Amino acid sequence: MRWQSLPLFAGFAVLALIVGTRAVLVEGQRANREAARQAIDYQESLSGLLSLAQDAETSQRGYLLTGEKSYLQSYRQAVKAIPGQLARIDSMTTPDDELVQQINRIKDALSLKQTDMAQTIALYDRGDAAKALELVRSGQGKAAMDQIRASMDTIRRIGGAAIAARDEHTDRVESWLRIGSLAALLAIFLLGAYTIRLSRRRFREVAVAQEELMRKNIELGNEIRTRETAESQMRQMQKMEAVGQLTGGIAHDFNNMLAVIISAMNLAQRKLARGEHDIIKFIEAATDAATRAANLTARLLAFSRQQPLAPQVVDTNRLVTGMSDLLRRVLGETIRIETVLAGGLWKTHADPSQIENAILNLAVNARDAMGDNGKLTIETVNSHLDDSYAATHAEVKAGQYVMIAVSDTGEGMPAEIMAKAFEPFFTTKPVNKGTGLGLSQVFGFVKQSGGHVKIYSEPGEGTTIKIYLPRFFGAEEALLPTGRGDNPAAVTETILVVEDDARVRASTTDALRELGYTVIHAGSGHEALQILADNPGVALLFTDIVMPVMNGRKLAEEALARLPQLKVIFTTGFTRNAVVHNGVLDHDVHFLAKPFTIEQLAAKLRDVLDAK
Repeated sequence: MRWQSLPLFAGFAVLALIVGTRAVLVEGQRANREAARQAIDYQESLSGLLSLAQDAETSQRGYLLTGEKSYLQSYRQAVKAIPGQLARIDSMTTPDDELVQQINRIKDALSLKQTDMAQTIALYDRGDAAKALELVRSGQGKAAMDQIRASMDTIRRIGGAAIAARDEHTDRVESWLRIGSLAALLAIFLLGAYTIRLSRRRFREVAVAQEELMRKNIELGNEIRTRETAESQMRQMQKMEAVGQLTGGIAHDFNNMLAVIISAMNLAQRKLARGEHDIIKFIEAATDAATRAANLTARLLAFSRQQPLAPQVVDTNRLVTGMSDLLRRVLGETIRIETVLAGGLWKTHADPSQIENAILNLAVNARDAMGDNGKLTIETVNSHLDDSYAATHAEVKAGQYVMIAVSDTGEGMPAEIMAKAFEPFFTTKPVNKGTGLGLSQVFGFVKQSGGHVKIYSEPGEGTTIKIYLPRFFGAEEALLPTGRGDNPAAVTETILVVEDDARVRASTTDALRELGYTVIHAGSGHEALQILADNPGVALLFTDIVMPVMNGRKLAEEALARLPQLKVIFTTGFTRNAVVHNGVLDHDVHFLAKPFTIEQLAAKLRDVLDAK
């Protein structure tokens, strides 16, 4: 094989030598052409300079002959352009003694000519036209122009000689190029003939190998399609399994809560029908079940990243410190709590109540994993997730984060449990020891806030869950005082309730009247606007968001346009676009999620009504 390839290698070497030599000659020719082009540009620049001087002279003479100021426009333009043209010529002038000498003569003569023209114009402007004409007739300006033309002719002769020499050299190069091209063509022909002869001997082997490769490719393609189909079916099965687990968990928990509510209400109805009034325990049971149902709905919204957030600039160290008493009450005295707070911790922009809820959920999970004895560590630190980390973790953006780590000394988790830990209704706890939504709620909140959450655990070594919230850049917003005092004034305000569901409207109206407010109610946005027109003393608009024809946001905009002093509170069980965008409440929006207790309603009303 080596001996067979030797002529081929030799032919390629000769061809490469010829092509390389030709390339060198071509580059030399290109350099000659570039030099010729530069010489032409140089001559054109000189001609442009002469043209400017002639324009100035013509303009000057026209002015001296007519006295019209308009003739001086060309003079002024030429005088203004001459320095730039000289600078361009200087940049193009080669360091040749003879050329530099001629350029200096041109500059001197041009300066003399400009001085002569300026003097004549000045004399004419002062009214001494005779002296101005005498200065023109003296021939001083003409001599300067003759000197300029003579120097330019000398430069043209020098440039012409250089161009002629380069043309002669270019002709010689073109002759060598023709010879080299013929030699290269001959070498290519000989090399091609040898290559064809060699290729014919190997073509059959290549054809056989190609047929075998095509057969292998077909088999590989069939295998890939089979695997893709199997993987697609597996993903669909896993998705349906997750949906089934989610719906099953929701149905199970809600059926339990509804069973308590229905049973308690039926028993209360029966006792009242018999004239018995000891129904408080049934009402409490129904209220507790309804509250747990509302909490379950909130957790589901958090997992699906649909909960309305009210982010603020948060000092995480201060928030963790403020939770110490709450954590001790929840975890009990047998669990040791340690906090490791970083100095100079960055601020983050998130919903502080949701951060507290996330830490509390993680602490409760840690307590259940440790039993009656153990140590819980809460740590904060500034962290940077780089591009390499982001590339290996979905939905993670590289950047700076505030990290909150919650660690326990519990049993730890194996890899298969960690893989499912954030799934809704997945739990390793005994029956009635949790809903399986704690970690999924943490996961949904962190992702909705643009952050990242990661589990580190080994069986027998405990668990660490790290929450990464994006660093906040910018000035911290000052918290405005709510204006509420320790002794709030008596309730005197009138509130307009707008709700399209008659039963919800009636219950909300009764609750507000129970709190002592004067209440007016409406079933639609248009009806509410008519009521506001008839009752301008309404202090607050309490409106549902999702309503037909005119939603709550449109109603509030119309109402505020008519009554700018009106306060507004929005309420709904679920909203995505009206007052919540990208999971965050719009600025200056007051919101109360359904369902709410009378205590929550009373607190929200006073917060809004008493605000300055």
